[in-house]
Amino acid sequence: MVEGKPCGSYDIIREGDEVILRIDCEQCAFFPSLEDNPRVMAMAIDYLSEVGNVTKIVFVQKRDYEYDYTQVLLLADIANVVKRLSQNRLAYGILTDAGRRFVDAKYAEVQDVLGRLLKSDPLGAYVELVRILRREDVLLREGGLPQEGQTALQKLIRMIRDILDLLDNTKLLKVTKNQLAGYKVGDRDVYRRLFTPNIKPDFMFTKLQASFPPEGEELASYEVNGTEVTIFSIPGSVQYLYHIVPPEFKLSEEKYELLDAARKIMAEHKPKRSEFVDPERMRDVFTSIGSDLVDELASYRGMRLRDKERDELVQILVRYTVGFGLIEVLLQDERVQDISINSPMGRIPMFIVHQDFGDCITNIIPTIPEAESWASKLRLISGRPLDEANPILDTELVLPGARARIAAISAPLNPTGIAYSFRRHRDKPWTLALFIGNGMLSPLAAGVLSFLIDGARTMLVAGTRSSGKTSLLGSMMVEIMRRIRVITIEDTLELPVQALKDLNYNIQSMKVASALTRGTTEVSADEGIRTTLRLGDSSLIVGEVRSTEAKALYEAMRVGALANTVAGTIHGDSPYGVFDRVVNDLGVPRTSFKATDIIVVANPVRSPDGLHRFRRVTQITEVRKHWEEDPLREGGFVDLFKYDPVTDVLQPTSDLLNGDSEILKSIAGNVREWAGNWDAVWDNINLRARVKQAIVDTSKRLNRPDILEAPFNIASNDSFHRISEQVREDLGKLDSEQIFFAWNEWFQRELKRQEE
Repeated sequence: MVEGKPCGSYDIIREGDEVILRIDCEQCAFFPSLEDNPRVMAMAIDYLSEVGNVTKIVFVQKRDYEYDYTQVLLLADIANVVKRLSQNRLAYGILTDAGRRFVDAKYAEVQDVLGRLLKSDPLGAYVELVRILRREDVLLREGGLPQEGQTALQKLIRMIRDILDLLDNTKLLKVTKNQLAGYKVGDRDVYRRLFTPNIKPDFMFTKLQASFPPEGEELASYEVNGTEVTIFSIPGSVQYLYHIVPPEFKLSEEKYELLDAARKIMAEHKPKRSEFVDPERMRDVFTSIGSDLVDELASYRGMRLRDKERDELVQILVRYTVGFGLIEVLLQDERVQDISINSPMGRIPMFIVHQDFGDCITNIIPTIPEAESWASKLRLISGRPLDEANPILDTELVLPGARARIAAISAPLNPTGIAYSFRRHRDKPWTLALFIGNGMLSPLAAGVLSFLIDGARTMLVAGTRSSGKTSLLGSMMVEIMRRIRVITIEDTLELPVQALKDLNYNIQSMKVASALTRGTTEVSADEGIRTTLRLGDSSLIVGEVRSTEAKALYEAMRVGALANTVAGTIHGDSPYGVFDRVVNDLGVPRTSFKATDIIVVANPVRSPDGLHRFRRVTQITEVRKHWEEDPLREGGFVDLFKYDPVTDVLQPTSDLLNGDSEILKSIAGNVREWAGNWDAVWDNINLRARVKQAIVDTSKRLNRPDILEAPFNIASNDSFHRISEQVREDLGKLDSEQIFFAWNEWFQRELKRQEE
């Protein structure tokens, strides 16, 4: 934008198939609002009658106020009426009629209404013309005028009717006609219901529908780091509205101008690829630079900023220079699980999946420049291409307080531009206790999983998209004893590796090439898995089994099954679905599939009305080894747990309760006290379930959600193993009552210590 342009000068900007009428109001003494200001509406209609078809109108005054295509159409029809009236005066010979003197004043009144109101208040013009028409109709019916006067009046009435017909056929009148009873000229309430701009500060690309929906019902509201979040239900729609007002939309004009100046200065430095390799350090550097810059600019402008105010401005500044704008605001909300950004940009709001309200539409509209900016940053962060030869990009994003997996698609796969999908990961690892607390898992199932992990079994966590597979796999990693080395392999980093490193886990992460990326220098997934076999005795965790790495994974399973846990995730909605995918789709031999010990199936469960969705483990199944061709037909799958939709609980099967589990007995066979003693095995599983249940119950009773988190649960697991070993040394056996008693004493001491 060029400074110094006269008030109301305009440009036509083309972005793809968008034609944007951009009106510069920086030098205007009035606020650029179609709904509130008749002068602004008249200006817009004037320009529309000049330039013809446009898809958006943007008024620029500190911020961009954008009216979308639907709103533009309401004015475009009026502009066409204005243009038609200006080209054809519709005088119908009145001005040359012999009876002109009888209607001169009336004709002038009509022209005054058209000139004074048609562009600034078209509804007012319509109402005034209807009033004049009724008055003149009555006069004509009453007679009293000579013949030449009646003829002239008939022509005037016909002209008014034709103008009203033109207006009746406009979209504006069609949507408002039933609201015009009692309408007063100059009242803008109807316009306020029709016109709502998307607002975008100069330093942002993203647009925001800032006003609340007029007929929406507020369902919930909360705040996330200064951002106001409100959830609305919208009449006539099954979608909820996730409405945010971030701090950057609540700044004073003084702060806004300071921030815009700082952004322009910082934009001169474009981060290099080497800086994006360590995003955390890059943000620290830009935060430090931004802090000094804001202080300097504030001092120059005579502004006094408190530390809190400066820090808020610096966070916003970093977000819109090296960060990801309002995406970061969304990802900082722990209740947001997924973000979908569809193309073409600039027209469609973002969509999210909320943990409490499910699928929601948002009031955020990304633009083409922003989408391209994200793509550039993701290329730098990931080192992976996103172009015509590689139209798919899978990567991860680590931000302060949030992690996310990102999938981006572009042309030619996506013919309308770039689209994104963000899967938010919890910034702290999930735990089995957390899953018990939210109903995804039962305490007994958690006890069995804990037993299986200590027993170094091979496991696949299966499920559909958004079923919680990766989160569940992460919670199982928390159950691995810290003295055991863990190696993870992922093409997109989603597992809580850094969090576990911070908790003193002996863990090594490996990143391999995505199955969807070509022309990369990254090591292939199958080669990465084979490499782990040369890295010593370790538990192996594979983020997702997608392609040819399946064969290498089963090599690792066969080698490592009796040493340490091998686990991964895979798409599939049932044990047989996993078998079918592994054997028939991925080409693993049937005999190799027998290296799988346990399949845990997680799937979304919907409410009867279809509006709500809950994540649940629906099956835990062991894979037996005696079948030859088809494990389903030959009894190779034995369910240990099945989800009961009536009770909404994962229930143990009769096979498990009767001790008919070859995998659990195989684990017991390696422990002297348990060999051949199912009761002792079952007793230990129940002990682990009691421990998990005690943590969950105490968390609810004391309102201590922190004890469900990984740090406490890892400390609890360490204590459980130490106490178990001590009891065995003291009593010569694993006595569950003694172990639970001693563990509970530790538990109470630890709670008391933390409270102090």
